[in-house]
Amino acid sequence: MTSPQPAQRRFPVSRFILLLLLSALLLAAAWFFLRTKPMPVVLGKVERGTVEATVSNTRAGTIKACRRAKLAPAAGGQIARMRVKKGERVVAGQVLLELWNEDLQAQEALAQEQLKTATLHAQEACALDEAAQREAERARQLQQQGFISPQQLDRTLTDAKTRHAACEAAHSEIKQGNSRIAVARTSLTRMVLRAPFNGVVADISGELGEYSTPALPGIPTMAAMDLIDDSCLFVSAPIDEVDAAALKVGQPGRITLDAMKGKQFAGKVKRIAPYVTDLEKQARTVEVEVTFSELPQAEKLLVGYSADVEIVYNAHEGVVRIPAQALMEGKHVLLYRTDGKLEDRPVTTGLANWKYIEIVSGLAEGEQIVLSLDRPGVKAGVRVQPEAGKAETGKPGE
Repeated sequence: MTSPQPAQRRFPVSRFILLLLLSALLLAAAWFFLRTKPMPVVLGKVERGTVEATVSNTRAGTIKACRRAKLAPAAGGQIARMRVKKGERVVAGQVLLELWNEDLQAQEALAQEQLKTATLHAQEACALDEAAQREAERARQLQQQGFISPQQLDRTLTDAKTRHAACEAAHSEIKQGNSRIAVARTSLTRMVLRAPFNGVVADISGELGEYSTPALPGIPTMAAMDLIDDSCLFVSAPIDEVDAAALKVGQPGRITLDAMKGKQFAGKVKRIAPYVTDLEKQARTVEVEVTFSELPQAEKLLVGYSADVEIVYNAHEGVVRIPAQALMEGKHVLLYRTDGKLEDRPVTTGLANWKYIEIVSGLAEGEQIVLSLDRPGVKAGVRVQPEAGKAETGKPGE
């Protein structure tokens, strides 16, 4: 007699379904964690605004005064009086210093006395001249009436001519006396240093009692005073010879100073040097002067400050533009599409500067392009994610 076979076990359907669900969850989790995440990028919006073509200095420029003079007396001598101090403001014609000049003052006083003597002598000589002229006239009448001889008339006329010549000589002595006084005063003027224009005394080299030497041609001599007219300032800056051809007198510019970060001052091209400076053979430059349109009132500008200039030689307003950092080599940009992927877009450009580039064709206002081109993996076809709060757009009026 055979024993009965055990019944075969059946696999529960519920367990099978559970395994399928677990497998699906595992696959979903693997896909979620192993999928390629969108790359974060910084986007900029294509907009309308102003694009300027500008040139800037190659090396730091310098603020200079329109008028600055290294002053010294016209003659040499010992400094007897110092009339001003460093930093003092002076007006044109004001005495700055005087050299010892007592000998010249004595010469002027002597010339004054000589003039007085010559004046008295002229009065005497001319009085005698008048009397001699009257006597000569009477002698003519008497000779005509036969009362005196022709010889007597001749002697009288000769004496009158002599008296008249003495009067003329006395007047000449007066002129000489005036000339001697003028010479003495001119010599005194050479011993006094006066301000040629309104300004501020920047430096004083001489001291009381020291000997001041006038500047001689070809011989470097230290000036007694340095006078600056700070009511008119400009920036002298070197511009590369390649860029200088686009510049013209009167073009607008912007001035920035290292001493005043974040501030710009309006200016205008005042002068373009008619020659090229070749102090550095590989960097030939043209010196350009840019004046301040209006000197700032709140800030104190000092002569000698380092400054940079940006000169605008062309501008297009209300054109489509993009940030300069968004343009790739070959005039391409990466366009952000609505599906989150990047597209390589060729563009035609116009005016450009370090900040903005004009787009003639290839982009429309409002489209978004990638600005963070330096990040690894950023290229056409990849899916990207705009970084929150980092989209960059400029103001339409910039």
